[in-house]
Amino acid sequence: MENGVKPRALIVDDDPSFLSGLAEYIRNEGFEVATSLDLQQAREELAAVPPDVVFIDLNLPDGSGLDLVSDASTNGSNPETIMITGQATLDTAVHALRHGVSDYLTKPVDFARVRMILANIARAREMKDEIGSLRGELRKLGRFGPLIGGSAAMQKVYDLLAKVARTDVTVLITGETGSGKELVAQTIHQMSRRSRQPFLPLNCGAVSPTLIESELFGHERGSFTGADRIHKGYFERTNRGTLFLDEVTETPLELQVKLLRVLETSTIMRVGGAEALNVNVRVIAATNRRPEEAVAAGKLREDLLYRLNVFPIHVPALSERREDIEPLAQYFLDELNKQEGTAKEFTRAALERLRSHRWPGNVRELRNVVQRAHVMAEQMIEVETLPLGAAGEVNGASGLDLLVGNSIPEVERRLILATLDHFKGDKKKTSDTLKISLKTLYNRLNQYRGGP
Repeated sequence: MENGVKPRALIVDDDPSFLSGLAEYIRNEGFEVATSLDLQQAREELAAVPPDVVFIDLNLPDGSGLDLVSDASTNGSNPETIMITGQATLDTAVHALRHGVSDYLTKPVDFARVRMILANIARAREMKDEIGSLRGELRKLGRFGPLIGGSAAMQKVYDLLAKVARTDVTVLITGETGSGKELVAQTIHQMSRRSRQPFLPLNCGAVSPTLIESELFGHERGSFTGADRIHKGYFERTNRGTLFLDEVTETPLELQVKLLRVLETSTIMRVGGAEALNVNVRVIAATNRRPEEAVAAGKLREDLLYRLNVFPIHVPALSERREDIEPLAQYFLDELNKQEGTAKEFTRAALERLRSHRWPGNVRELRNVVQRAHVMAEQMIEVETLPLGAAGEVNGASGLDLLVGNSIPEVERRLILATLDHFKGDKKKTSDTLKISLKTLYNRLNQYRGGP
């Protein structure tokens, strides 16, 4: 605990017996506890000594508990807020989450879940000074964990990461393909209390719709043809860690209902199973689509969006942070020099050329350009060494970089990925353009998963 000061909790409930029991439990977990029977008294406590966490009943004699959430946001205290209700429904849960509630509990309270919430709060206090100091140093260096960039746009991202990493809320990361959404998710995990537990990424768009339920939740032996053993899905394998769901808008709609249920109940059911299994998993999701447009297009359930989008983070495109191009390129080159035992350098003209490029493929494209240039250059990386076309183009604006001698499978891989990028992840347009079936496309993407 910071400077020996205990973290502080405020409990607001009009049931004196429940209030007393929960207060005693939280004190035994090492917290100072203040209690209130109504909103008026709670507002006085909130103004006197801002708490680290508020447990508040949804329905109080003088109003809704959500009113106190608005008060806390307005006065800048922003404690973690846990809603308590005796009659939880999906509508009330979504409504609470939309108003800034971090989590909610149903009566009778699950004390194991309360303990987990309190552990998160205590850990957050311990990390607060450490992260603040780290952030200050990294502002000078243009680094934040594995992320690189000193631009104003990235500094805003760093601020958000520092705030959300010490909580356990779900995060929705948006941004263009290749902008670094998975790296942002990894950074959140590395800075969280779950950092010593598994971090597993799953690209929802690269798994066949017929297999993704089994991949997420696992299956029992004999549940379908070929299921000759129990298979643990991503949720079980990530227990106590962080699950990163990339391209979440590509998840089949019928599966989104089950995913929402897991997020609400922290339980899963294997395919073919009859027993609910408890899981403790933090979910971070990402999409290269605008979430609201995905909802409007029928690709994403609105209730799932509200549950995922508790804490949104937008990763800027590389074209929106051009001052980061040179440090990123230099970082990639330094890594290659270290791996290969070389000492190659960019000429000033080459760096200028990199800065002037449009970078439709974002950081991923920049990394690939530097890798190719490193192979082609003898010592100095000149403008002519860069695999770029005319200014603002990538080899004729196709984004497809091929060499004589590439194998047919490699040419096919590059063509499929470039076409998928061109259509911003739309697999139907990609399959139609390439004249291949969706099944073939999913199979190919499965093969490429984990590759560059």
